[in-house]
Amino acid sequence: MSEEQQLSKAYDPAEVEAKWYKFWEERGYFHGDPNSTKVPYTIVIPPPNVTGILTLGHVLNNTLQDILIRFEKLRGRETCWVPGTDHAGIATQTKVEAALRKNEGLTRYDLGREKFLERVWAWKEEYGGTIIQQLRTIGTACDWSRERFTMDEGLSLAVQECFIRLYERGLIYKGHKIINWCPKSRTALSDEEVIYKEEAGHLWHFRYPYADGSGYVVVATTRPETMMGDTAVAVNPNDQRYEGKIGKKLILPIVGREMELIADDYVDPAFGTGAVKITPAHDPNDYEMGIRHNLKFVNIMNDDGTMNADAGAQFDGMDRYECRKAVVAKMEELGYLEKVEDYMHQVGYSERGDVPVEPRFSEQWFVKMAPLAEPALAAVNDGRIKFHPERWIKTYRHWMENIKDWCISRQLWWGHRIPAYTCTKCGEIVVAKAQPEICPKCGHNELPQEEDVLDTWFSSWLWPFSTLGWPDDTIELKRFYPTQSLVTGPDIIFFWVARMIMAGLEFVGDIPFQDVYFTSIIRDEKGRKMSKSLNNSPDPLEVVKQYGADALRFTIIYIAPVGQDIRYSNEKCEIGRNFANKIWNVVRFRLRQGPATMKDPTLQGLDNLRPDDQWIIASLNQAIIDISDGLANFRFNDVSKMLYEFIWNKFCDWYLESCKPVFNGDDEKLKQNVLQIFDYCLATFLKLLHPVMPFVTDELYHQMGFASEDESIMLATWPTPIEQELLDKLGATQEAVTNAEAKFELIRAVRAVRANYNIATSKPIDLIVAPASAEVAQYLNRDLTTFKSLLNAGQLDVIQDFQPDVPCGIAVSTSATAYIPLAGIVDLDAEKARLEKQEQELAKYVDMINKKLGNKNFVSKAPEAVVEQERTKLAEAQEKLDRVREQMKGL
Repeated sequence: MSEEQQLSKAYDPAEVEAKWYKFWEERGYFHGDPNSTKVPYTIVIPPPNVTGILTLGHVLNNTLQDILIRFEKLRGRETCWVPGTDHAGIATQTKVEAALRKNEGLTRYDLGREKFLERVWAWKEEYGGTIIQQLRTIGTACDWSRERFTMDEGLSLAVQECFIRLYERGLIYKGHKIINWCPKSRTALSDEEVIYKEEAGHLWHFRYPYADGSGYVVVATTRPETMMGDTAVAVNPNDQRYEGKIGKKLILPIVGREMELIADDYVDPAFGTGAVKITPAHDPNDYEMGIRHNLKFVNIMNDDGTMNADAGAQFDGMDRYECRKAVVAKMEELGYLEKVEDYMHQVGYSERGDVPVEPRFSEQWFVKMAPLAEPALAAVNDGRIKFHPERWIKTYRHWMENIKDWCISRQLWWGHRIPAYTCTKCGEIVVAKAQPEICPKCGHNELPQEEDVLDTWFSSWLWPFSTLGWPDDTIELKRFYPTQSLVTGPDIIFFWVARMIMAGLEFVGDIPFQDVYFTSIIRDEKGRKMSKSLNNSPDPLEVVKQYGADALRFTIIYIAPVGQDIRYSNEKCEIGRNFANKIWNVVRFRLRQGPATMKDPTLQGLDNLRPDDQWIIASLNQAIIDISDGLANFRFNDVSKMLYEFIWNKFCDWYLESCKPVFNGDDEKLKQNVLQIFDYCLATFLKLLHPVMPFVTDELYHQMGFASEDESIMLATWPTPIEQELLDKLGATQEAVTNAEAKFELIRAVRAVRANYNIATSKPIDLIVAPASAEVAQYLNRDLTTFKSLLNAGQLDVIQDFQPDVPCGIAVSTSATAYIPLAGIVDLDAEKARLEKQEQELAKYVDMINKKLGNKNFVSKAPEAVVEQERTKLAEAQEKLDRVREQMKGL
């Protein structure tokens, strides 16, 4: 069976992709060898939630990582891409709890902690890791032998070690603070886990009477249900309306509690009446004021968002929003409701629970972040860590310069349990990896472990080094840390990126990565963020089934300019599919000419090159330089455009066509020369394209015979620029590029004239080309066979000072003018009549637009976009008119 017969007519991505991924994985091509002498290149995957399924965001993120890994492997580095998943505390626990309720009518409390955790682990084993399998479908070259899970044994030990070290340094502490509380998940949240939404609400104005009966103070609130926790009213000390009243006693309506009118600079006298109610246990700003003034902290809510006994018997057990209505009704009944106003305000929502968070005074565990932030900020400021695009540095600096202590405890069961034990007798806290037998302070033997677990991010921030064996001094840690590149979304710049930098510097003494590339947000064609609720989020596995993984990979970077949102639709994947088919057909065409000239094509031994050969070699050399630089500097979108430009626009549209007369000719020496150059270009651009489209490139590399059956393009060497000496010897110079592109410009002009006169592209035509100089004439005469073929000319003459004496179609370029004698090709009389009519219509149209644009009233009153549209119409019409007149001149 011949090579050509082996290569099917149509490219079938499904068959090719299944074959090659299995081939790569079975041969261990993804494995990073710590004993290798090669320069290491490491990436750690942003671990997707173990609950997750593949989304287009994952496709983009992991395609970019895979491009980097494959690029660096071809460049000869020892690549190691560490995969894994995150235990995703709240998300996973919520899923399992929902399944329990739906299937068995049970809550986690019905099962108890131990039994519930057994269920979560069982769920994780059955459903978790689906996304890891799905990542294989898009070709990710992860070292699967190193797959980690944030709650596996090694990473759990790393979390314990990290906690103990920070505690011993005095950077972890337990204390009462106001925190964000999710009533749905019943857990504390960090500030970064709160999403703010603008909502239409109300501002209720309440009267709080003075205890001595001398009147009242009006306070405004958006949360009437919290008033039972008020322990003061505050005004600005410089507010003259309250001069002589500061220190007076007030009575809290409904509750009857006596409290004081205090003065604090925080209060804005311009807001409302200048008086604000202070609820230290239920508002972060009030909390700070409560600390300053030594106020009482009254917690009036349960952990599920219902009111507790401290809210009063009439509200005890009531939902917070039902309580809001009841409080407003009671205040109105008592005559204390002054007025109600509509009010737009920002409401904090739990990122996971999607319910409004409740600021709550609570005892939690915290990390002091300021000492950790300082060196991490310096690492970005001094350039040791580079951000791409650079504009994200500003966001990073803002976070780090305004950093607050991190609330790390979560009231969940699924997660890393805090390694702290409290003596039931003396209250001593012992932080240790294992249960202490006795209290070191009093000798008591009952020290139960902390019930809370750690924030999910407390394990994720250790990811770049915990996955490599830390805290043990492993060979992997020595070899593959620091990692080189991180690809992630800008939405977790503080959640994860900043914290990893802090952790790397604190625990390993070095930055965790050198470059951070922030991906774009993927939106639909209408600019909307993709979401299940809008039903505008395609299933990538279905896209792969329809178009192929290579097509999806190529398309998603082709439509993703750096730093700009992506407008995605499935139909755009036709860009990638058509590109894959184009390359497939190039190889089918090549195999019709016979087998490859050599297994590893070179440019050695060539002489007497055609101008087009010199041009394609010089163009390929520039492509090698530009694409290598683009990948090294994370310009993925530019790289996709460069690949498309060289392969489709230069190699396929021009060079392949210029080879046809040679392949169909009788000059065997020339044919072998051109085949060798063709093969060199083909082998080279398959390697350049491989990081972006790995499947089709490996298939075609084998079909061409550039790799044996047990080899892969993955083991090839990345193309390097051609030596200047060889370029000069072959004549592949900038002059060759300039001359060839001027020739192609002339050919395009001739094709345009053909179209203007409706001359079929398949019909040979006679041509006289008048070069602008003797040098151009000499250049064109060097290879008239190819020139004639590209023009599809019957008779072709190159005459420098040619003057036409018969009607001609005229094609003008910067280097030459081509004349097409029209007699016998077109009906001259009919063509003249057609052109005259077209000229009249266009001239009339141009005149009409000129008059409209000359009308000052129109220009001054019409919208700018409408005026601009008219100017565009004028320019296009004038260009058409000029072309028609040029054709008339030729007749």
